[in-house]
Amino acid sequence: MTAAVPLATPRFSDSPNARSKSITTTTGPYSQGILNQHLDNNKAYQVGVHDDKGQRRTMEDAYSFIVDFAGVRGQGYFAVFDGHAGKYAAEWCGGHFHEHLLEVLRTNSTSPIPDVLNRTFHSVDSSLSAIAAKDDKMHSGCTAVMAFIRIEDAHGGQSFLEQSPVNSPRVSEPSINISDRPESPNASGTESPVDKKYKKSRASRVVSAIKSLSTPSRSSSDLASTAESAETTNSSSTDNVVLEKPVTPPSGMMLRRVLYTANAGDARGVLCRGGKAIRLTYDHKGSDRQEAKRIMDAGGFVMGGRVNGVLAVTRSLGDSSMKEFVVGSPFTTETELGEEDEFLILACDGLWDIATDQQAVDLVRDIHDAQVASRTLVDFALKESTDNITVVVVRFPVAGKS
Repeated sequence: MTAAVPLATPRFSDSPNARSKSITTTTGPYSQGILNQHLDNNKAYQVGVHDDKGQRRTMEDAYSFIVDFAGVRGQGYFAVFDGHAGKYAAEWCGGHFHEHLLEVLRTNSTSPIPDVLNRTFHSVDSSLSAIAAKDDKMHSGCTAVMAFIRIEDAHGGQSFLEQSPVNSPRVSEPSINISDRPESPNASGTESPVDKKYKKSRASRVVSAIKSLSTPSRSSSDLASTAESAETTNSSSTDNVVLEKPVTPPSGMMLRRVLYTANAGDARGVLCRGGKAIRLTYDHKGSDRQEAKRIMDAGGFVMGGRVNGVLAVTRSLGDSSMKEFVVGSPFTTETELGEEDEFLILACDGLWDIATDQQAVDLVRDIHDAQVASRTLVDFALKESTDNITVVVVRFPVAGKS
């Protein structure tokens, strides 16, 4: 059983717009696990975030990211939450989803990471339902897409973590499990021949990146002031808990980086591999035959592509009044990153309703600044979209460069 994260009284901004925690940058060598804080000169990856409410009256999207996630140097957590029927579910997830993930990692240390993500989504979904039972305005919901970059040893574990604050979950199958377009919400794949050629050189690349991380060039004297300036109305308890130096995996160990993704709804994650767009998520919509069948089998109906004629997505977090049909079970993937993997795009449907996966990749492939890339994608979507738009771009190191 997954240990429940204690439910504090939710705090929301007075604004009608969903508020994500302010983005800050630390000039010290460690991010301290602080929500939405960049690590200056981070050699593991770059993160770019941009959003716009578009032509809507209010903003119902939220986002979050954490550098050196779960106390391991080079790991990362990234997420986008697209709200509907109000801002509350998305804003709450933006500030608290990562807390549930950390707790599930801690209490399920031997579980495969896809199972951990599944448990996390259900934990968050249950928490939102519990909050909604006490507050009617929390009957809102949100779609979600998240990614977790995990540093692993050759066996898919984290044997370098002997006494880490977060135990090391092991992965049952270390092979790549991705496809250009999943055929089923419950589909699982196996490693294809085209994926194998990327494995030979990935170990040296990861070791090189970890070496560059292990010798920070700056002191941590200004971390305290940076952390203090990061406090906003949508604060996270993790900010005051994860204050230890992250574990740096030893440079002499064979290491691999694995990208785990999960989504519920139509928020999407797309990986650029050698210029080719690879979708890592599944669009849970009423127009999908298998999703429609699941809903009808549960006693509901789909009219005009909407669940019970109301909601266009068939899976989400929150939406407690429709939870019998609109479930929080995510679609998950695991992908071992290699030399050809250039960047990851996480975005709400405000982007994907306008751009295809490949169009989005082509638009920003030559933009090596992740922040500029995220803004470019939002600006492109704004030309036609009337929706809120939120984009997170995670840019990986270029091969041969530290």
